Amino acid sequence: MYPAPSATFLKALTHSHVLASRVELHWPSGKVDVLPHTGGQVTADRGQAVRRTARIDLADPAWLPYTAQEFLDIAGCRVRVLSGIHHPGWDRPELVPIFTGRLDGLEGDPDIGPVTLTASGLESFLVDDKFTEPYSTRGATAAVTSIRALVQGVLPDAIVTATAPDTALGARTWDVETEKWTAVQEIATAVGADVFADVDGIFRVEPLPDLLTAPVAWEVAAGEGGALISVTRGWSRAGLWNAVLARGENTEEGTPPVTGYAEDNDPTSPTYVGGRFGRVVKFHSSPTLTSSSLAQGAANKLLADGKKAAYTADISSLPNPLLEPGDVLRAKHGSGRRSLYQIQSLTIDLSPGGAFDVALIGGKEDA
Repeated sequence: MYPAPSATFLKALTHSHVLASRVELHWPSGKVDVLPHTGGQVTADRGQAVRRTARIDLADPAWLPYTAQEFLDIAGCRVRVLSGIHHPGWDRPELVPIFTGRLDGLEGDPDIGPVTLTASGLESFLVDDKFTEPYSTRGATAAVTSIRALVQGVLPDAIVTATAPDTALGARTWDVETEKWTAVQEIATAVGADVFADVDGIFRVEPLPDLLTAPVAWEVAAGEGGALISVTRGWSRAGLWNAVLARGENTEEGTPPVTGYAEDNDPTSPTYVGGRFGRVVKFHSSPTLTSSSLAQGAANKLLADGKKAAYTADISSLPNPLLEPGDVLRAKHGSGRRSLYQIQSLTIDLSPGGAFDVALIGGKEDA
């Protein structure tokens, strides 16, 4: 969860307040324009290669480029979106960043507007930039070192931080036309980590918090004084697996084949491999896995991803712009029962009184 800007911020979310947001356009020259907007939304989804996207509604048609050159000039800009609240009696809103990314497009009526601005997270640059010749990590095979080299090879000024280990991996060569972001994600998987660009545009390489051990980021409760508006709970097999076989064989370095296997062996789990759910196996193969421990780590990470959707919920609540995909959330239902979930995706509406929709995975009852 993004740090709260003050001790009063979270408390104010469940009391009378007015939503506020600001959209900034950052030019290569350093100039910053504040874009008056009438609405829009920011979506963050851990299941997408580009984690955050934005759509902004602008009333002024002057923001719609007239020529191709005008669009190319503005296409070099970065978009930054902030969201927060007006505290009663305060002379300015309290805002936190919810998006930093590149401007992708502008569309609308050139005479009367409105204009719709679309933007995507900085991962988009590595999705678009594909290898034009075979690329090898030989000489820089440590995981975080390799990721940093790939990211900064595309975005020289990018900041890359990591809490995942900078483990030495086997050399890996990717073919021409492979997306550089695909290579980055494969390396992160080898050390059991996620990689993404955050709300400040910083690339982060870190393990996903464990639902069973991570602290609760926020409690959303039903009833008076609570933030929970509605909840829909469900269960689906879609996208589930309960066993993973990870394999590695590096012909470049001549290392012998290695494997790692992980399965849901908890008899109380709804995805228990020996239960009525059945056995669903996912296979993963990468030359970066050159030891049994690396292969086992990749299998463990993929298993954690694959069985979390066993219990899902979609909630609508009062907006909390501090939350991130991966955060653990406690839902306190009107019946008094409490459940723990992990955030898979969220959407923040920038309209006054806008909705806040959250898709949750990996639910479990909380005593």
